[in-house]
Amino acid sequence: MANLIVRNIDEAIVLALKKRAGQHGISAEAEHRKILEQALLRLPRKPFAEVLRQIPNVGNDSDFERIQNDRASQIFD
Repeated sequence: MANLIVRNIDEAIVLALKKRAGQHGISAEAEHRKILEQALLRLPRKPFAEVLRQIPNVGNDSDFERIQNDRASQIFD
């Protein structure tokens, strides 16, 4: 594993990091690693609207209508 040194960090950021680490019950260093991992390695989530736009057009709604007939009613009754 590599080491990373970050210099000239504003004191407010350091305090916020320590506070957040304390809320999670971990060290500031562990919290720093966690933040870096989340920011750099995790795949960004796509907005739901974008996912819907990627669904292929496979037909009209009428192509998938459920048709109720007497024979089907007799089989499942």
